[in-house]
Amino acid sequence: MAELTSRQRYEFRRQLDEIEKCHGRGTELISLYVPSGKQISDVSNHLRSEYSQSSNIKSKTTRKNVMAAIESIMSKLKYFKKPPENGMVFFVGHKEAGADRTDMVAFVIEPPEPIATFLYRCDSDFYLDPLKEMLLEKDNYGLIVVDRSEATIGKLTGKRIDVVRKLQSLVPSKHRMGGQSARRFERLIEIAAHEYFKKVAKIANESFLAEKDLEGILIGGPGATKDFFAEKDYLNHELKKKIIDTFDTGYTDEYGLKELVEKAQKTLSGLELMKEKELVQKLMDEIRKPDGGLAAYGPQVEKALEMGAIDLLLISEGLDKSVLRITCPSCGFSKNTFGDDSTENDSCPECGSELKEGEENDLVGQLFDTAEKVGTKIEMISQESEEGDLFLRTFGGMAGLMRFKLPSED
Repeated sequence: MAELTSRQRYEFRRQLDEIEKCHGRGTELISLYVPSGKQISDVSNHLRSEYSQSSNIKSKTTRKNVMAAIESIMSKLKYFKKPPENGMVFFVGHKEAGADRTDMVAFVIEPPEPIATFLYRCDSDFYLDPLKEMLLEKDNYGLIVVDRSEATIGKLTGKRIDVVRKLQSLVPSKHRMGGQSARRFERLIEIAAHEYFKKVAKIANESFLAEKDLEGILIGGPGATKDFFAEKDYLNHELKKKIIDTFDTGYTDEYGLKELVEKAQKTLSGLELMKEKELVQKLMDEIRKPDGGLAAYGPQVEKALEMGAIDLLLISEGLDKSVLRITCPSCGFSKNTFGDDSTENDSCPECGSELKEGEENDLVGQLFDTAEKVGTKIEMISQESEEGDLFLRTFGGMAGLMRFKLPSED
């Protein structure tokens, strides 16, 4: 599956945030995950069984709401001959609405990645964990666990570990055999080990060189063999430059790949945060320049973006604002203002007439629209790092690195 674009990731996260805000008074919210291979008739049969069991719920209100939610899902299923390619997810139920009231809510989502298993859950909150995992960055890493007896080559894509190849070595153990001199036998062992490492590297080269978006390579294993393999010129020179680090693992099989990923988690997390730190630091370096450098922040961001002056727009994942378009009915003057800013008693700077509020839109969505028109790249900045938190608080969650400086308004 293709990697989600920044915009798709943002819109999917926004949709999940809306669903996550729904809370039921009891177990009145149903989450239904339907994988692509599941027959619609099987899903309907399961729901009919759940409907029958829900008649035993003691609370009259909860019983009524759960049965209504199941009926709603069953009616929606009639529009599907089969699930979409990645499956589908239903979130249906009654959420709290205050003043001892509930409102019916219903969401049907086609996820960006395939759903692994069929799941039905009735709870006070919708179950979103499988979909949240799809929002995680899907960086690709090559994995190698190796010692003198065996090796396993794999790939890490997001959280998924795939085994590429496992192979046993034919390297003899270091014991004297049949009258051969110790020196001659040691030489034969080293020749066999050399050929074995070449074979491991050949498989890794064939697997990893084809990965255009390979972020790096992790190498693990017990003892010093992994370091020897990493340091020598067995891997292709382009791949050798991508070795991130070596890690001690007790195994060199499929479990060894999992152990390698666990040992490398801190290192990988640091790499992700480092990318964000570098972007925010680059912005700060431009701002510190005597002439203000090629940085846009504050009110000038939207203007610079519309003029096509911004090469890279940085947006915080914590930026959650709406934007209002206000216009003057007399002379046609218009401008954007944030939805949480007061527009009471605003008058037109051109003619003095009262400004009228227009349509309210999602600010980040509008920024994406404008960026696509002028060819501006967008990077979303998380709040997990100190720099990401500073970026949201200091710059309001959006700033840009420009292609060229804006003309002076003097």
